[in-house]
Amino acid sequence: MNKKLRNELIYRALKAKETSYSPYSQFRVGSAVLTGDGEIFSGCNVENASYGLAICAERNAVFQAAFAGKRTIAAVAVASDEKGFLTPCGACRQVISEFADGKTEIILVNAGGKSKSVPFEKLFPTPPDLHQLKK
Repeated sequence: MNKKLRNELIYRALKAKETSYSPYSQFRVGSAVLTGDGEIFSGCNVENASYGLAICAERNAVFQAAFAGKRTIAAVAVASDEKGFLTPCGACRQVISEFADGKTEIILVNAGGKSKSVPFEKLFPTPPDLHQLKK
């Protein structure tokens, strides 16, 4: 991915973090998804008083892309207020795996705006065989 596109993805994740609805935890997360055809979709975490009904920023962004008919994810940026680098939770990894293309890059952005990239396959090395499910 070129530097300009990477920077735009990070910018969109940071902007999405600003819209986080996290009145209970104050744990803000924003995400931006780059689809295989170059479009970007953003999402933030949205909490609920019934904690199990909350949604993570990553899934919110992926679902926005899926709603628009996109079926391949090239990269996902995740921005948080943490000093370290926050990785997607297990549920988000499972959802990303549905659309990952084998080369999907996860870009982690910390509170200081520093970033690092991790190949998705390193975070989720053995996704389910989706072809088996389609039989």
